[in-house]
Amino acid sequence: MSSQILNDAAARMKKAVEHTLHEFATIHTGKASPAMVESVMVEAYGSMMPLKGCAAITTPDPRLIQIQPWDKGLTRAIEKALQIANIGVNPVVDGNLIRMPFPELSRERRAEFVKTSHRLAEEGRVAIRHIRRDAMEAGKKLKKEGKLSEDDEKRLEKDVQAATDRAIKDVDTSLAHKEKELLTV
Repeated sequence: MSSQILNDAAARMKKAVEHTLHEFATIHTGKASPAMVESVMVEAYGSMMPLKGCAAITTPDPRLIQIQPWDKGLTRAIEKALQIANIGVNPVVDGNLIRMPFPELSRERRAEFVKTSHRLAEEGRVAIRHIRRDAMEAGKKLKKEGKLSEDDEKRLEKDVQAATDRAIKDVDTSLAHKEKELLTV
């Protein structure tokens, strides 16, 4: 019983860490990355769909994202969605291609991105702590029902806390790398 709670909590914490890392990937460091635009929602065929579902996204060089719609009729809808997404770069339509050239980052913009990184990291830590709380409550509930001894409950709490500490350390390590990447000129 307790190992199931621990395994479930560890798996959920891993997903929370992965989500935080994916969010970090959307913050650009002056280098273009397809992750920055792939989840932008585009109005296509009467519904909303992510950009990666209706166009090929490439980075031919470190300062350029190139988007090639699979349906030429979606070019304007993609351009509009990118403008609404407010990525900080205006899309340039060139025939059937949409180019997004990234300028050199200013010191203020870098500081803004560092703040955003810290906010995302804190959201990840909060999610991990919620998972810890759920696991601890599940252990207490099992103990109250008589399905878990007091020693097993204490061991579960200790193991869940260790998993929590590892997950938060992963988020903090990734944050430090992202901050270094953002502040390196």
